[in-house]
Formats: sequence, structure tokens, C-alpha cells
Amino acid sequence: MPSAVKLREDYLAKELRVLARRSKNVNQSRRLLSLAAVRDGMDRRAAAKIGGMDRQTLRDWVHRFNATGPEGLIDNWTEGPAPRLSAAQLAEFATIVEAGPDREKDGVVRWRRVDLRRIIAERFGVDFHERYVGKLLKKLGFSHISARPRHPAQDEQIVEAFKKNFPRALKAHLDKLPETTPVEVWFQDEARIGQKNGLVRQWARRGTRPRQPADQRYDNAYLFGAICPARGVGAALALPYADTGMMQLHLDEISHNVAKGAHAVLLLDRAGWHTTSQLNVPENITPIFLPSRAPELNPVENIWQYLRQNWLSNTVFENYDAIIDAACAAWRKLIAQPETITSIGMREWAHVGQSL
Repeated sequence: MPSAVKLREDYLAKELRVLARRSKNVNQSRRLLSLAAVRDGMDRRAAAKIGGMDRQTLRDWVHRFNATGPEGLIDNWTEGPAPRLSAAQLAEFATIVEAGPDREKDGVVRWRRVDLRRIIAERFGVDFHERYVGKLLKKLGFSHISARPRHPAQDEQIVEAFKKNFPRALKAHLDKLPETTPVEVWFQDEARIGQKNGLVRQWARRGTRPRQPADQRYDNAYLFGAICPARGVGAALALPYADTGMMQLHLDEISHNVAKGAHAVLLLDRAGWHTTSQLNVPENITPIFLPSRAPELNPVENIWQYLRQNWLSNTVFENYDAIIDAACAAWRKLIAQPETITSIGMREWAHVGQSL
């Protein structure tokens, strides 16, 4: 065992304890107390325990103290190596990631870590490991998530104009109603639910590939659903077809669920069974049609996703009756969670200035 390092003698034990009391650095204080014990002649192992360290660590701090005095007992952590990419380069890299690849130029339709590693090497002359590229992306606020679908023929200017002008359009549609009439905003849509069902992600052990049953039969039904996000309520029917007759049944069901004395504005897409003149629209409902090819304006699309992910996917339906039962059960579970309907369904553009 190496001999104990001699402690410098220009500080008495009393002085070291005074310095420990006055210090605002906890780690410096406990090290000064250990050195004071050493100055008093205490065994080095016992003195080290006073400062919460072992004998070898105390030896290292004695060297620091002998070299620079009490200031040497303060932690002096280095900031580590300088970043290999500057702030400007990181900002440029983030812009590249957000813009996405050019299929003709980059040869891919989505960025992978291996592609971004190549881009960093070519653009900035820095070669990172693929794992670090993933860490860098997270540091810059990116996450590996699924993209929302967008119709290729969608006109974003029309969508934005619809949202911006909705309060004015709402007022124009309801100009004949008494000013004191409460107005409810409802959204409506249909979803096909069938034996050829979908699979969704699930938690599983890393490295495994869980299996779920997948049917190849084609029996299906349609769930007609509508929600009023502000009230957290909904109205739905599980029906065999999607046509004018079924839509009439759903309109009547929605009408029965509108609050007494209120008037419902029903936002829905331009399916043929929505726009036909053969429908007898209830007096307490005014339909407003959403722009074409803009499903993201309708939160019922998100409701379908929620139902499938939680209660309808990863399932084999034995027959048509089982499909109907599952659709009804899923909707009842949703209705029992009004806060979920509100959370998923509220759209600021649709609920600003809805009172007449």
C-alpha cells in the first residue's frame, strides 16, 4: 500500500473547519472537513468517511489541495469536447430534415438515418455514426412519427379560406334563426368496419415480431357517426349500407340528440348520399359541406382512428352480427368518455363565434 500523501502545513484544522462552514459549495465543505480530520491526526480511512469518500479519493483531493489550496477542492467539470456541428450548421440540418428528400436528387422518399448521415458528411464534412444521427434528431426536436395523409389534388388555399371564413358562412346559413337560439356544431362521417380488419402497433419485447389474427373474408357494416365536441356527445347508427336511406336514418338520430331548443350545424363531406335532394333534413339541423378532398377538417376521421386503435383492430369478426356488436360496443365506450370526444373533436376555427 502506498504511503499517505503529506498534507500541506500552512492550514490548521481549525482554519479548515472555518472555511468549511463559510463555503457555499457542499462538496468543498465536506472535503475540507475530511482534511481537517487528517490534520488532527485521524486515520485516513476514517477521515475519508467524514467526507463521504474512500481513502483513494481522499488521496486525490489531498494532491489537489496541496497544489492549489481550498479552491482546488471545488469540482471543476470540463464542458467536454466542442460540438462538431456549429449552431448554424445544426439549424441548416434541421431545415433539410423538415423539408424532406427530393426523390430525383436524393433517391429516397423519406429520410433514414443512413441518408442523413450521408447528407451531414457531404454538406458539413463530419462523419457521425447512425445511432448518433438518431440522437441528434431527437435533440433538435424531431420524432419518428407517421405522416397524415393528404389528397394529392387538395388545394390548401381553399382549405385555409374555408376555416378563415367559417364564422361568416355560419352566420349566413343561420340568418333566419332567432338571435337567442343556441347553436351546436356537429361533425358527421361514416366508417366501414369489416372482417378484413386492420392491425395496429402494440408494445412487445424488443427483437420480437408479435402476431395477430387477420381475416380474409369480406362481410362488413357501416358505422354512421356524428359528434358535438362542445357538449362531448355523439349520435351513431351501425347500418348495412352507405346510401341515402341510411343517411336519412342517421340525420333523424342526430336530430334527436340535439339539445332541446338548440339548432345544429352539421359539417360533413360531399358524399353523394350527403348532398342528394332526396334527404329530408330535420328542422333543427343545417348542413354545411366541407371542401372537397379535405378529410383533415373533419375530426370524426380521428374518432374512427381512435375506435380502431383501441377497440376494433387486431380482431376477427365471425359474422355480420359480430361486426355490428363490436361497432356498437366501441361507440358506447366512446360516448362514456365525453372528455375524449371534446379533446379529439374541438376545432378552434369551427367553434369561434358560433353563437348568433
